[in-house]
Amino acid sequence: MKKLIIFGNQKMAEMAHFYFTHDSDYKIEAFICDKEYIKEDNFLSLPVVPFEEVEKLYPPKDYYMFIAVGYGKLNSSRKQKYEEAKSKGYELVSYLNSKASHYGDLKIGDNCFILENQVFQSNVKIGNNVVLWSGNHFGHDVEIGDHTWLSSHIVVSGNVKIGESCFIGVNATFRDHITIGNECIIGAGALILNNTKDKSVYIETPTKPYPMDSEKFVKFANL
Repeated sequence: MKKLIIFGNQKMAEMAHFYFTHDSDYKIEAFICDKEYIKEDNFLSLPVVPFEEVEKLYPPKDYYMFIAVGYGKLNSSRKQKYEEAKSKGYELVSYLNSKASHYGDLKIGDNCFILENQVFQSNVKIGNNVVLWSGNHFGHDVEIGDHTWLSSHIVVSGNVKIGESCFIGVNATFRDHITIGNECIIGAGALILNNTKDKSVYIETPTKPYPMDSEKFVKFANL
């Protein structure tokens, strides 16, 4: 099996450990973290070593790396570590869940984390350092920019281009033939019908509570 080390010691790293262990041909050897954030010497029964010293203990010629960092600071934290790891000479690997649906022409960059039940139609291109949580739909000819994070159950229609370092919330919907700028935040449930500028924020209005409690509503609605 190929030898893998994971940057991170939080929930994202735990998720990466789970999926790489159960659904890949990589064997995880250790976790890496910035020295100042190491509180324990072990995580999930594996050693935790300082990122500052990692190439001495786990040299790039012998080990692959995966950066398991969330979407904090609009993905810039993950982007920074991605670039630092590459500057150390590591080859960064991607995870594509075996239950994702595609036809063999899917193009994926490095350090991507793509979970189960995605639907990829033809000619979809995923950039580098992209996270796709579970259950999304990508129409034909979709392009996702580097360092972007998509949550779950998002519909991206055909010929949509999503820029770099975006965050897309659950259940967002994008109509076809539009372009989303870089560093955009698209909130949960948003419906995007037109192009967006860089650094745009779209937040859907939450459903308002009904002015009646459930006990009264059951009687009112004869449920």
